[in-house]
Amino acid sequence: MSRPTMLQHLALLWDCPLVIVVIFISGIGGTFQYGFGISSVTSPSAYIKRLVNQTCIQRYDIYLQDWQVSLIWSFTVSIFCIGGLLGSFLAAPCLSTVGRRKCLLFNNLVEIVGAVLMLLSQRAMSFEMIMAGRFLYGINAGISLSAHALYAIECTPKILQGMVGVTIATFIGMGKFVGQLLGLSELLGTEDRWPWLLGFSGFTALFQLVSLPFLPESPKFLLLNQGDQQACEKALTRLWGNKDHSVEVEEMLEEKVALQNTQSRSVTELFRERSIRWQLITIIVTFLSLQLSGINAVYFYSQEVFRAAGIHEDQLRYATLGTGMCEMLSSLVCFVIIERTGKKVLLFTGYMAMTLTLILLTITLYLQHHIPWTSYCSMVLIFIFLFSFSIGPGGVVAPLPGVIFTQAFKASAYTVACTINWIGMFIVGMVFPILVENLDSFSFVIFLLVCLMSGLYVYFNVPETKNKTALEIAVDFDQMHSKSGRWKGKKRDKQPPDVRTTYQTKF
Repeated sequence: MSRPTMLQHLALLWDCPLVIVVIFISGIGGTFQYGFGISSVTSPSAYIKRLVNQTCIQRYDIYLQDWQVSLIWSFTVSIFCIGGLLGSFLAAPCLSTVGRRKCLLFNNLVEIVGAVLMLLSQRAMSFEMIMAGRFLYGINAGISLSAHALYAIECTPKILQGMVGVTIATFIGMGKFVGQLLGLSELLGTEDRWPWLLGFSGFTALFQLVSLPFLPESPKFLLLNQGDQQACEKALTRLWGNKDHSVEVEEMLEEKVALQNTQSRSVTELFRERSIRWQLITIIVTFLSLQLSGINAVYFYSQEVFRAAGIHEDQLRYATLGTGMCEMLSSLVCFVIIERTGKKVLLFTGYMAMTLTLILLTITLYLQHHIPWTSYCSMVLIFIFLFSFSIGPGGVVAPLPGVIFTQAFKASAYTVACTINWIGMFIVGMVFPILVENLDSFSFVIFLLVCLMSGLYVYFNVPETKNKTALEIAVDFDQMHSKSGRWKGKKRDKQPPDVRTTYQTKF
């Protein structure tokens, strides 16, 4: 039987209009907030630093030195990561207890409170309100990374889950792009309007808060966590149409039988469970590489490269806007091709392309001070790197915990994944300036080694996950890493029932 084409996948998605609505509503109040929180703070940085100084003069009659203002500003930016880390820890119990949809709903309240603090900060002459708002934004982003991914994927037919998983990264890219766009001086990036820029995400949170109650809860949560088969079937009918969903329900019940004596597992139990060791290692490697792949370093160097390429200082902001657009559009390419190529292929080729691009970028950045035309090569390589990242790790990694773990471990797996993501972001933010100061363009050597090792890990240790249930993927991991090694590197044939049953006994 031939594989479904891309047009058939899109047609199937079009036949499920409520799934499209779920994708948009969960995304605009989900990972969009994460991307917007990263990019929106860049444009008004000078105005916020001025507010810090004015506040101290007015309140304490103290004029801060530049290094003191920079220290406060760095803490204001990095507290977003601290909030994100806390949000990651809160996500698992919230998702397991109240469900995916209600978790997203309650999460919006955190974002709205943060947005109100941002909007009032300038009028109140309080940079502390910006810090508090950034902290709340971080909590919201930490929760939404897990909640959005689980809700969108579990509301989607299995055959479309790869495509829908990519939209998680698409909304991150969209958030970054909108933050860059609204930060232009022609829009909200001015001295009078910058609080509205920082508070804009409160409006997207309000939109989700109002619209999400009209959507059903995740069918998988209703059946596996709450044991309500009737509510599950009703949700499936609303989401996927009035068709026969007995096969999907049977697969869920199969997983429920395999996990019938197992409640949602904690993070500690996740680390102790030997049967899912390689799934856990895969999550650690792939999520750590998201931050250590050099994506933030490339964004950091982009303005220097554009400047060396002769782009006028006043136009740099538009060139930087192009990088955000490139990342967002590239994730749409990943959305179109992922069901045809598979996640493993995209991950491996993405990492290898990023490795090669970083090698060439290191060379051109070193030569651009001696050979002027190489700066144009650097500019092209930046966009190639962003494209490779977005169609590879950027588009595939985010939904991975919801794909390769069974229901009992999903929430905890997302907690571990998002915690690693936030810690990695914090480390890069703290260490990268030191690397640049000491290694300059050769700092990319560290990142290219990370990309190379991650690509090799995926090639040798991760099975393809396309159109497979979590139990089937678990069997693949188990066989790929069995002592005999007879499955390693081989294409998996259809699995005999007895092997699958044997694996289920581990749970």
